[in-house]
Amino acid sequence: MKSGDHASIDVPESSAVAKGKAPLIATPKEKKSGFKKGMGIFDFLLRLAAIIAALAAAATMGTSDETLPFFTQFFQFEASYDDLPTFMFFVIAMALIAGYLVLSLPFSIITIVRPHAVAPRLLLFILDIVALTLATAAGAAAAAIVYLAHTGNPNTNWLAICQQFGDFCQKVSGAVVASFVTVVVLMLLILLSGFALKKH
Repeated sequence: MKSGDHASIDVPESSAVAKGKAPLIATPKEKKSGFKKGMGIFDFLLRLAAIIAALAAAATMGTSDETLPFFTQFFQFEASYDDLPTFMFFVIAMALIAGYLVLSLPFSIITIVRPHAVAPRLLLFILDIVALTLATAAGAAAAAIVYLAHTGNPNTNWLAICQQFGDFCQKVSGAVVASFVTVVVLMLLILLSGFALKKH
């Protein structure tokens, strides 16, 4: 062998490369897919929480009824949610929101199985905004009536009835709180969907 000659050494390819196996380190695309799947799971759990809160609000308000133990010959003192149209609207609105959230669960599952699908997330994003608007309107209207029931309004001669109908006021107040919990969860769902759509 002359000094100017170069020796060549054949290095065999590794078995992983020869067989076309993927490397052990996850690619950025796989990491992105896993992150979106995690957001889909979180979205599903938030929807379950919103369903519970909305159903609790509707059921609590719908069962709020109290009759005072004393009555006269012509009058019986009773307070019920259906005495006020605002509370009736509240029950219907929260029941509709709970029904929508139940129907949205399959679409939420689709975002877990297919994390890169845009159409289900966009549909949920739009419908969640509608549900948030309805929940906010129902909760705010009911909160105003509950406030008057607790404090009254001397300028208009509206008496505070919660001193007499304590159980009734406790139930309607709890329903309003549950409705605002639903509002907060819906806001989180909208932010989550918007963040996921932005990542696309």
